[in-house]
Amino acid sequence: MSGKIHHYEVLVTWTGNQGTGTSDYRAYERSHEISTNGKPSIPGSSDPAFRGDPARWNPEEMLVASVSTCHQLWYLHLASVAKICVVAYEDRPVGEMAETPDGSGHFTSVTLHPRVTLAAGADAARAEALHHQAHEMCFIANSVNFTIDCVPETRHEA
Repeated sequence: MSGKIHHYEVLVTWTGNQGTGTSDYRAYERSHEISTNGKPSIPGSSDPAFRGDPARWNPEEMLVASVSTCHQLWYLHLASVAKICVVAYEDRPVGEMAETPDGSGHFTSVTLHPRVTLAAGADAARAEALHHQAHEMCFIANSVNFTIDCVPETRHEA
């Protein structure tokens, strides 16, 4: 492997000890904080299906968000390089995870649904084609072993 090596360091602190630790499956919360220097903390938990707090981010949601935001950032970069003016971008990605009989599981797919709004006169066909290149460049997409599909919607600003 050649090229630069980047390092990412965070602190994950379990905050769910209710006084008796993990003495029983129901005796502790799955709450935790994800932090790093100079940034707001992210309140985390497990999925509510696994006794988690629905008001906190779970790892599965963060994985889906990571796939989506990586694609978005590459797409916006590629659009700017191609001189395609994007004025709005939103995505409603959907991840699918299969739980196995032993309680473990794995993601089987993530489908991105980016809605891109272009400046008047921008080439919509070229803009849509950039999604393929963004997928090829995305660090997260290149790091996972499940299918990532992209169903873009492209429109021009009114």
